[in-house]
Amino acid sequence: MLTKNGRYDILEMDTLLGVGLLFRIGDKIVYPMHGAGIIEAIEEKEILGEKQQYYIMKMPVGNMQIMIPMEKVKNLGIREVVDVQALERVMEILRHGELDTSMSWNRRYRKNMEKMRTGDIYEVADVVRELMRREKEKGLSTGERKMLDNARQILLSELVLVKNINEEQATDLLERVVNS
Repeated sequence: MLTKNGRYDILEMDTLLGVGLLFRIGDKIVYPMHGAGIIEAIEEKEILGEKQQYYIMKMPVGNMQIMIPMEKVKNLGIREVVDVQALERVMEILRHGELDTSMSWNRRYRKNMEKMRTGDIYEVADVVRELMRREKEKGLSTGERKMLDNARQILLSELVLVKNINEEQATDLLERVVNS
C-alpha cells in the first residue's frame, strides 16, 4: 500500500502491480555509467501522465539520487555490487597490466567507452588503470580526462560500498594500488 509520501510499505513490495521486485530497500547496486549506490526507497511517480514504480538510489560518491524505472532494470544492466573476493581481483587488475601505446586516441577512446558501458567492474578497473598510467606518462586529451574522471567515480562508488569506507579513503586506496 502506498503511504502518503508515495512510498510502498515494505511488506507489499513483492507484489507491486505485477512488476517483479529484483532489489529491495537497502540493497547495494551498480548502475552502469553512473556507479554504485544504495536503494533508499521504492516509489510510484507519474511522469508524462504515466505512473511507474521507481527504485530511488542514493549514490555515496557525488551525493546524487537517481530514479530507476523498475520495469527497465534488467535492460539497463543493473547488478548488485561485487563481493570482497571480486574486489581482490579488481585490485590485481589495477596493479598489473601494460600500457598499450600502439592504439590511436580515437580507437582507444571507443574501446574504453565500450568497456565502461558493460558495467563490469573488471572492465571499468582496466579503463581506470590504463588512463591513470597514461595520464602519468604521456598526459590525457580532454575527452580521455573526462572519461577517467567518470570511470574513477564509478569504481570509487563501488569501493566505498564494498569496503565500507568513505570517498577519501577509497581515493587513497585507488591511488596506492595503481601506483604500486
